[in-house]
Amino acid sequence: MTSFHTHRAKVHDPSLPLYRRHSALRTCLTEFAPYGLRATYHHLTVRARMPRHLETDPGSLLRAVDELHEARELWRARAEEYAAQRRAEKRAGRRQPARTPWWHLSWRGSPDSAWQHDPFLHPPLSLPDYVRRQNALLDGADLPGCPACGEQGPPVPLSTGHDRAELCRACARVLTPCPCGRWHSFEPTLRVGWSRTWRREHMSGTGEPDRHWPGVRGTARIERLAAYHDPHGPYASVLRP
Repeated sequence: MTSFHTHRAKVHDPSLPLYRRHSALRTCLTEFAPYGLRATYHHLTVRARMPRHLETDPGSLLRAVDELHEARELWRARAEEYAAQRRAEKRAGRRQPARTPWWHLSWRGSPDSAWQHDPFLHPPLSLPDYVRRQNALLDGADLPGCPACGEQGPPVPLSTGHDRAELCRACARVLTPCPCGRWHSFEPTLRVGWSRTWRREHMSGTGEPDRHWPGVRGTARIERLAAYHDPHGPYASVLRP
């Protein structure tokens, strides 16, 4: 069985080759990835300023894994509280939880989160801030803006082929689903292969995002998402806008 702490220690070990330390970071992401593995990795490359060539800045690996570790500790503390709370509720005869914990939805995949399909669209928050926000919502806090990132700007309307949904302009979270009542996922028409993301082709040699790749960012990228029937929902045919 893998251990997050074991592989975090490998990332910190300067005696190991950089490629092994980088692979250890990926293993850490298989243990904890709030945005899903691909989107969380993309987030860390940008936040930690991880260059295309790791030998330029080996410390970027440490910045990445330490941010991941801080967020994981916040999640673990809340998950342990939640488990204790549920045990007490079950003893009292309450079998159904009042709220589904956010980590069940994040890691299982949700049609409300476009970053499950497009790793370049995810909340701009640091991972610890994202976990704090989700923990607060789980505790019943009434927070303004997008549930995922707090963005309060006008949403981006997106056609579903027969009506429209509204997505957060910062992270593409579905704020208002299509009124048809069907489940839709929102996927990129501009697709980027995982191998290219893993090699950090979206980053420059100095650790800054490459402004010329993959070509479309921000709201313009959200506007290019296509709506599909979610394969886990009650309908399987494709909707084209």
